[in-house]
Amino acid sequence: MSAEGYDGYEGLNGLVLDRAGQAEAFDAIGDRYDEAFPHKDGQLAAGARLAAALPPGSRVLDLGCGTGLPTARQLADAGHTVVGVDLSPSMVDLARENVPAGEFHRLDIADLRHGKLGGPGSFDGVTAFFSLLMLPRAEIPYTLRMLRSLLRPGGLLVLAMVEADLDDCPIPFLGSTIRVSGYLRDDLRQVVHDAGFEVTGEDSYAYAPASTDTPPEIQLFLHLRRA
Repeated sequence: MSAEGYDGYEGLNGLVLDRAGQAEAFDAIGDRYDEAFPHKDGQLAAGARLAAALPPGSRVLDLGCGTGLPTARQLADAGHTVVGVDLSPSMVDLARENVPAGEFHRLDIADLRHGKLGGPGSFDGVTAFFSLLMLPRAEIPYTLRMLRSLLRPGGLLVLAMVEADLDDCPIPFLGSTIRVSGYLRDDLRQVVHDAGFEVTGEDSYAYAPASTDTPPEIQLFLHLRRA
């Protein structure tokens, strides 16, 4: 599989255009995101596990890097080369301030299929902490196959999603509206298996965001290896 995991996905261009509203929402949120989510136990634990499992000095893609906290900083502090991408310009600016050692780009996830950050096998690891839930379900399998192609053989992916049976549903979030998707646990395992990944570990956390009107959620963290 080449890095063009989106080949054949006819709905891609329209969906990418629709994500302009997602970027605007996160631009408006800015650094309030970290204020609303001060406790990231699952993300910190998953990031530490990945950082320790990777070879020294690995090149890691942080997909949907947000403000760079905690993951990009965590990986950079562990001696890895971090390349972060986010659709929101304000998030990219904050990440550059928070993690000067990292490399950050404003890119849509789908843009990675063009080799803008490297071709097949360019990364030793990938983190996708709650970034794929911003996509419609129809796009997620294509994204996972693209990420698989960007990983070297045996490369590692940590994927975090919210356990929910949702597809591109609008929800209120910190005064804005975003669209999210999710899977029930067994369905998510099947999706990653079909995309060519082996599940090497799994954790879940019940989490209630502070200062939001969203209900408590179950966060799923899957540790995956390119099969």
